Amino acid sequence: MSPIRAAVPNSLNFGVLDEAGGLRGYARVVTDQATFAWVCDVYIDPETRGKGLGVMLAGAIVNHLRPLQLKRVVLSTLDAHGVYEKAGFVALPEPHKWMLLAESCE
Repeated sequence: MSPIRAAVPNSLNFGVLDEAGGLRGYARVVTDQATFAWVCDVYIDPETRGKGLGVMLAGAIVNHLRPLQLKRVVLSTLDAHGVYEKAGFVALPEPHKWMLLAESCE
């Protein structure tokens, strides 16, 4: 089984559909639903970018997770900081405390 096929059913999955039911955006959240969540694999169809779908998707994720009262919800982005800021995300206040397993840096 591919890693993606294994990851999807073991995650919370979110989608943005167009009027015809076509998938225009997707994100998944890896979480224990008690203390931690990681928002990952976020994708917005290039043809629909700039129309607020990313902000809507991020907001839906935050609204879904908020009742869980998680201690930490994180994500990583190269270029969509403004999108996530609109949903309430901020830069890590103490990035020096975070570490990454070296062998996972591929």
